[in-house]
Amino acid sequence: MAIPQVRYWAEECPFFTIVFPALAVLLPPNNKYIIRMKLNAGIITEKLAESKAFYTQVLQFGVTFENDFYLLLHTPNQEAEISFLLPNHPSQQPLFQKPFTQQGVYLTIEVENVDDYYYKLKEQGVPIAIDLREETWGDRHFAIIDPNGIGIDIVTYSAPE
Repeated sequence: MAIPQVRYWAEECPFFTIVFPALAVLLPPNNKYIIRMKLNAGIITEKLAESKAFYTQVLQFGVTFENDFYLLLHTPNQEAEISFLLPNHPSQQPLFQKPFTQQGVYLTIEVENVDDYYYKLKEQGVPIAIDLREETWGDRHFAIIDPNGIGIDIVTYSAPE
């Protein structure tokens, strides 16, 4: 995409804003480049097959990429991804070797109608860890647990009443 390149170049070259003033408006007020990012959470686990089955069958994720030690899945609308990696794989650096220990991580999935999704998963026999509930701050949500022990909070956000 050309705009981020223009922004970066303009930040490095003040002359740019004089020669191309119409493009200079693309810069934020502080004249700093805004970096576009996409987060991909990764879980190091022995349970690649179980994770694939759960996320594709229960949550309707798609497979972006897969090999014998790595699995990359995407949400149905392809706006977010999650990856799973076998622990202690020789292709990986030490930082990416130790397996997840089933604590301190949760995921949130926002859906348009949490009630419909809740009843759909219940009909499929998916165990519900936290029943459907309304919070005082406006969230309506429930939670399930993936094969790795990760809590998945499924929510519809709304303003508190």
